[in-house]
Amino acid sequence: MKTSKKILAVAVAVSLAASTMAPVANAEVSASVGVASSYLWRGFELGSGTPAVSGSLDYSNSGFYAGIWGSSGDATAGNEYDLYVGYGAEVGDFSYGVSIINYIYPTGNYKETEGLGDFMEAIISLGYGPVSFVYHDNIAGDTGGYAFGEDYSYAALSVGFGAFSATLGQHFEDVPVFGEDGEPLSVTGDATHFDLGYAYNDNLSFTLSTIIGSDSGYDEPEPTFVVSYSMPIE
Repeated sequence: MKTSKKILAVAVAVSLAASTMAPVANAEVSASVGVASSYLWRGFELGSGTPAVSGSLDYSNSGFYAGIWGSSGDATAGNEYDLYVGYGAEVGDFSYGVSIINYIYPTGNYKETEGLGDFMEAIISLGYGPVSFVYHDNIAGDTGGYAFGEDYSYAALSVGFGAFSATLGQHFEDVPVFGEDGEPLSVTGDATHFDLGYAYNDNLSFTLSTIIGSDSGYDEPEPTFVVSYSMPIE
């Protein structure tokens, strides 16, 4: 597992380094703000019903991108901001991407975590037409954030049909299960979730998410319905 993570990290780093050679003339800076009725993370409702406010600032240049995203609304980890860098491209109906994201929680239960951020993931994504697949692999920070073990990974398969979308996601190894107070109850076991989404327009969207399988030994949470609204900052 450690060897595969090193290979994945090197592959991502090489791709990102190559992408920095793109012409500066294609550079673009964008920003957005958003609000959601609750903080939904890979099938788990992290905010115990607390609304979440978020914002992002991004730089892109010929497939290369980097940015920062921040959010409130997490009952356990408190405020969050993520730093990310990646590269993506399309060839006909086929698309692919590689990225690294660093999750940082300056408040809440993970604020004392040492090192750069609370955990870091390398991500590979593939798509063909309306179907996409993404794989996340924890490569650093195995004692912080929501990656309680170095073997934690996550994969999701999604399909879009018009304004609707469906996602089947799978957590592998060391999945936190949350109680009513937002505290993690367990750090072992896999979990599967299924999401249905509907985009009313470019700004307003709805998501119904449910855990459909878990071997954690705890009761599975109730389905979560989330309303999200986002808009670009011109």
